[in-house]
Amino acid sequence: MSASPAGPSRARERLLSRSGYRLVAGVDEVGRGPLAGPVVAAAVILPPQWSVQGVNDSKRLDHRRRRTLSAAIKQTALAWAVAAASPQEIDRINIHRASLLAMRRAVNALAPSPDYLLVDGRFVLELDLPQEAVVGGDGSCTAVAAASIVAKVERDALMQAMHWIWPQYNFASNKGYGTADHRQALIDCGPCPLHRRSYAPVAQRQLDLGLG
Repeated sequence: MSASPAGPSRARERLLSRSGYRLVAGVDEVGRGPLAGPVVAAAVILPPQWSVQGVNDSKRLDHRRRRTLSAAIKQTALAWAVAAASPQEIDRINIHRASLLAMRRAVNALAPSPDYLLVDGRFVLELDLPQEAVVGGDGSCTAVAAASIVAKVERDALMQAMHWIWPQYNFASNKGYGTADHRQALIDCGPCPLHRRSYAPVAQRQLDLGLG
């Protein structure tokens, strides 16, 4: 389902509630594309009469709005959880499997446990729970949009913290994405432990340095 012009709605959650599912979790991940850092996932269960305004796909919101909404979501959700898969796990099992792993970890960390999952994307999770994959879920389902916001804010905060360990890569600004300044730092300094060795620009720089 593509994003609605009016933004995400709770239509799917209401339909599931009428079918007897009371704890529907939205699940999403962020950070598939960066050259460095983990992929981070969140799972969120919202109460039936939840009414925080402005929730949308995290990519459609500026960083200040995301932070405000993330705090409101955490304060008012029935449950929320965040989990990650490390750069090393991404390199070992690939970014697709690592994204599903991070989402599965987030769901497993929820308390109370959900009775149904709405998972952003084309793939369901290897969990013994009723669930469906929702293409464009972060733009069409409120619970999934809420998860996308929480995951994005958590990952951005992590990359800002990593900036103080490896300031040469400017992670506070680029969040690990392959911006021009990040790519230049990769050329000048080589990769750090936060880099994804399986990603082409990092792999090529390792070869150039004789580390491949």
